[in-house]
Amino acid sequence: MAILETIVIAFWAMLPAYVPNNAAVLAGGGRPIDGGRTWGDKRMLGDGKTWRGTAAGIVTGLALAGFLSLFAGEVRSATGVDVPEFTLLAALGLAAGAMLGDILASFLKRRTGRQRGAMFPGLDQLDFVVVSLPLTALLASEWFFDVFTWEVIAVVVILTPILHVATNMIAYKLGLKNEPW
Repeated sequence: MAILETIVIAFWAMLPAYVPNNAAVLAGGGRPIDGGRTWGDKRMLGDGKTWRGTAAGIVTGLALAGFLSLFAGEVRSATGVDVPEFTLLAALGLAAGAMLGDILASFLKRRTGRQRGAMFPGLDQLDFVVVSLPLTALLASEWFFDVFTWEVIAVVVILTPILHVATNMIAYKLGLKNEPW
């Protein structure tokens, strides 16, 4: 598989995991998932992880996977790249896994004394990948192993931090985020 084709497949396959956290930021607010509870003297998650944002992120990821699946055949015909269609369980694993990864990262940040929005290099860029890929493999094994070859996974691990930093910088410049990371 040519490198450009691998990059396209990796990006396409990860879009339902890439977009939910952005949708959560836009739809955020509302009741915090942790309900204000603490663990020791620190919040469990903080005000940035809300039920509304999480639900909006998952729904957006599912909708995007459905949209991509509708056009996968035309993209394949036009480009010759074998982009995948998403099963419902694959879409759910990617979208919900992305949100769960972000929630777990927030939990780890609070445990290490970092405040909301504080930088945590590595974790900030790959938290949703580390959870969405195994969850998708669990929920939609056949689909996952057909799509996520070792080459595609390698591209995801390299491409994701670059995309994450770029989109965060854009969101910061647009005033949607308080920090550029």
